[in-house]
Amino acid sequence: MSEPLLEVRNLDVRFPIRRGLFRAPLSLQAVSDVSFDVAPGEILGLVGESGSGKTTIGQCVLRLAEPDAGTVRFRSRDVHRLRGGELDLFRRAAQPVFQDPYGSLDPRMRVGEILTEPLIIHAIGATAADRRARVDALMAEVGLQASLAQRLPHQLSGGQRQRVGIARALACDPVLLVADEPVSALDVSVAAQVTNLLIDLQRRRNLAMLLIAHDLATVGYAADRVMVLYLGRVMEMAPAKRIFAAPRHPYTQALIAAIPEPETGLAVGRALLEGDIPSPLDPPSGCVFRTRCRHAVAACADARPPLRELAPGQLAACLRADDPAVIAAGTAPAAVPAPL
Repeated sequence: MSEPLLEVRNLDVRFPIRRGLFRAPLSLQAVSDVSFDVAPGEILGLVGESGSGKTTIGQCVLRLAEPDAGTVRFRSRDVHRLRGGELDLFRRAAQPVFQDPYGSLDPRMRVGEILTEPLIIHAIGATAADRRARVDALMAEVGLQASLAQRLPHQLSGGQRQRVGIARALACDPVLLVADEPVSALDVSVAAQVTNLLIDLQRRRNLAMLLIAHDLATVGYAADRVMVLYLGRVMEMAPAKRIFAAPRHPYTQALIAAIPEPETGLAVGRALLEGDIPSPLDPPSGCVFRTRCRHAVAACADARPPLRELAPGQLAACLRADDPAVIAAGTAPAAVPAPL
């Protein structure tokens, strides 16, 4: 088995919340003790509702945010200790694909200029002609006509803008992409095209990818493994097929039940979530999901459940993961994502 390309260990991120001159500041725990690996050429999907810490994890991986504790290692080097030339090499090797395909592009620059900029910054291409040829190749690779190189971002459709963003991420030949909700701002049909493009590029280039989304169906279709997050903590992690065949955490089961069927647009099962998401400023004791879990018992409030292995490659943080009632809830028919 190959060495992990990316290793994240015991990641903790807190954000201070100021409350005025005479009130003590609060601390928002955005990510709590999160650990995972990403192998070369693997897609790991991060899924969860808003506020689950997905984007913060992606930012820490890219060194766009600093963790309060824990480490992020890329090719065995601590990302947050890199300096100078080593940091430049990391920036080339790990690239983001942002959620908003319009806000992530400079509105004053034409597409060709946007794609040329990273080549100039990282000294890729001996001459201007070499860089133009590379830009043309990048545009063709993501399905854009060469004539679009002279257009400004506002002259493109949302799908075209996201393709430009993907091309820009590929300009430096990275080995890791962090795609943060890359299709959530797009129409359904366009989102399917862009998702398939990302999968095709990942296979052809053997890219590792951290795919962040709130939609379990998209993640389950694209990813090799899935990590389910809730209020900054890992609830379950398993191969994508295993997640849909036998989810062992009640939160994962609830997310699967909420997936709409393609034919009817209705969820595949009845709603399994109760109540609202607790405030991250004051999360519940013990299991943070217990206030919305239909399987919760008194013991769930006493201690944080450890993330333990229940089957090969499948881990879940639930005291009742071995309970027959919880296991049975995960065997109900589920809509395994079909090719888009």
